[in-house]
Amino acid sequence: MARRMFELVEPIGVIPYSADEPNEAMFALGFTNYWDTYFAGRAAPLGIVPAEVVDALFYNFAPGEVARHIPKVWRTTTPAAAIAARQSGCANALQRILGDHVGSPAFARAAELLTRAATSAPVEGRPMYAALRALPIPDDVVARLFHAASLLREHRGDGHIAALMIEGIGGLEAHVLLALNLGMPAERFGRIHHLPQAQLAAVIDGMRDRGLIGDDGGLSDLGGAVKQRVEARTDDLAARPYESLSPDELHELMAALEPLASLLLAASD
Repeated sequence: MARRMFELVEPIGVIPYSADEPNEAMFALGFTNYWDTYFAGRAAPLGIVPAEVVDALFYNFAPGEVARHIPKVWRTTTPAAAIAARQSGCANALQRILGDHVGSPAFARAAELLTRAATSAPVEGRPMYAALRALPIPDDVVARLFHAASLLREHRGDGHIAALMIEGIGGLEAHVLLALNLGMPAERFGRIHHLPQAQLAAVIDGMRDRGLIGDDGGLSDLGGAVKQRVEARTDDLAARPYESLSPDELHELMAALEPLASLLLAASD
């Protein structure tokens, strides 16, 4: 259930990174590059905190990457302005892509049920989720759907980091694990391909020394088992919000989200 909900909610939650309108709204604040908008938009609910805090919570950036943007971005705008711009840009993108669905009763019901689920889970041990939960729920139905999806995305992300830590997988190692699980050389994976060759080689060598990577450069049996356990535990930890809904409500929510997810996935291709 949690995996299926992830598949349906994730296309909404990633709209800041898959559509133009959110970036345009953030650029209007004075930013000039994408990664400034990423860190300002996602870190804004935390308020103005040191780079070390953002680095710890985001987990999977190379040393020094976060510090190139935090706290510099707060010389350009404020957390409150970044939150508002991100929200309005994402709502505009959803309205454009989803069209007439936005005004339907099914959309309003999806926003209601998703928001109830997204605001029902405990915040203990979920720092990114807790920060986002502290923000007001938007009145606009489209912004509310995005906000709910963002809450669920950060809730799942907090749990995913816990699952990685249990298995002893570091932030950069998580990218290597995912790349190899997809059958892609780590050196070509989007989130780490830019790293200095020696730095990435050291990460890969360390995973090979621990038996996670085989002689052929792919995941070993142990590496594959670790990846499976991480994903299974992430799903288990992501299930709590949906326990607030009855089976009928959950079925109704899935049915309402399916056409929206299909349109969003098609728009991102």
